[in-house]
Amino acid sequence: MAEITERTLETTPTWAVAIVCLVLIVVSIFIEHLLHLLAKYFNKKRRKSLIQALDKVKSELMLLGFISLLLTVGEKPIANICISHSVAESFLPCESLISDEDEEETKCTEQGKVSLLSRKGVQELQYLIFVLAVFHVFSIMLTFGLGMAKMRRWESWEAETRTLEYQFSNDPRRFQLTHQTSFGKRHLKCWSDHRFLRWPVSFIRQFYKSVPKSDYLTLRHGFITAHFAEGSDFDFQKYIKRALEKDFGVVVGVSWWIWICTVFFLFFNAHAFYNYLWLPFIPLVMLLLVGTKLQGIITRMCVDSHDKSHVVRGTLLVRPSDHFFWFGSPKLLLHLINYILFQNSFQLAFFTWTWYKFGFRSCFHRKTEDIVIRLAMGVVVQILGGYVTLPIYALVTQMGTSMSKAVFTEGVVEGLKRWRAKARKNVAIRSPNRPARPSLDTSLETSVDTSPSFNTLDASFSAEHYAAVDVRDDDIEDEEAHIVVGRQKVGSFHGFDLTNKY
Repeated sequence: MAEITERTLETTPTWAVAIVCLVLIVVSIFIEHLLHLLAKYFNKKRRKSLIQALDKVKSELMLLGFISLLLTVGEKPIANICISHSVAESFLPCESLISDEDEEETKCTEQGKVSLLSRKGVQELQYLIFVLAVFHVFSIMLTFGLGMAKMRRWESWEAETRTLEYQFSNDPRRFQLTHQTSFGKRHLKCWSDHRFLRWPVSFIRQFYKSVPKSDYLTLRHGFITAHFAEGSDFDFQKYIKRALEKDFGVVVGVSWWIWICTVFFLFFNAHAFYNYLWLPFIPLVMLLLVGTKLQGIITRMCVDSHDKSHVVRGTLLVRPSDHFFWFGSPKLLLHLINYILFQNSFQLAFFTWTWYKFGFRSCFHRKTEDIVIRLAMGVVVQILGGYVTLPIYALVTQMGTSMSKAVFTEGVVEGLKRWRAKARKNVAIRSPNRPARPSLDTSLETSVDTSPSFNTLDASFSAEHYAAVDVRDDDIEDEEAHIVVGRQKVGSFHGFDLTNKY
């Protein structure tokens, strides 16, 4: 039987090479055009946070492309790195060692050694990179879709706050005991004051009515009272959606420490660690821990308000504060969610890759229990993280000391930027020797993220005042720059209504 050899480009018809390249180019251009149309749509809808998230997705895809390119270029040099047989037989993903030496490993064979990673192994690793890219994109799309679906359920609750029935039931002239409110009835129980009893209940609440109407309306009232004028018609639900989009921009990114954790996952995939018994459970356990913490924060806010006053005037008032969160940092939970969702998508991608390359019953998952556990954990984490945990985080994190810049719509932000630019231009004309002022983005980030203290908040403080604080320069002498939006109700600002909903 004649020896079968692989054909190189020297022995391949040029028309075959041209057709393959043409197909790849057409597919690549089509995908790039779809991303461009998506960016134009987000820009048209003024969804700057989603545009930033899309840019991060492109960056991650480019990074994966660079990894695949480096593997292609370094395929032969990697195969020529030789290690001893004893080292090569350690930490194998399978129980038995199956040696399949290729011609490219002749250098190592002559030395009585084996390659660090064979050329065939490098090619198989490239398949993993491609599958990971597909699953990463699919995972973030599903996460965002589930989060938005959850938010739509809150629209009817937001609309209810504008009805006469809601205003009558929450009239500030009405007094009631804390435990008589719907929020108090849910959270003021015998277990509320005990941490070890509160955690199991918070754990269970993730799976049943994770955010009931009483919780949403109470947190909404606490946020508006802390940062705006009491009785403001601020659209809290739209603000939460913008905050979720901003958080989504963090979730889609992959930091360097997440890549390092992914490398550890590949290492612990060895058979000696019995990884199928514990490795797939790590994202689920971390996600349930984060969700339990968020539910516990809501209960603690209720208990804290009850301890300060047993009588409620109108609606039960909860006080936003960062001390409810771990280490006083709400963002820590978001970074954990980011790691959980990426690690889950990586595990699903790894399972799909081993299934495609080595078969459904390969040494990577010989046991039926292994297959069921990996698939079940992947689906549960994806649905629970996108539909429950991330929306709860977007809601509960607003009860921190700081207020997100998402309180302003993109239209208002653009109007503020134009106003500031015009004022600075007039100041520069009159005083050309003055030093340059900080950018609006910096001032917005500094002033909006450091909202006034709840305890020292004046009831007359409103969103209109807040906008004025963000864009005013105390030392600008131009009369036009001294316009104070909050003192008087103004109609519009460069086409954007500042006295209406943000």
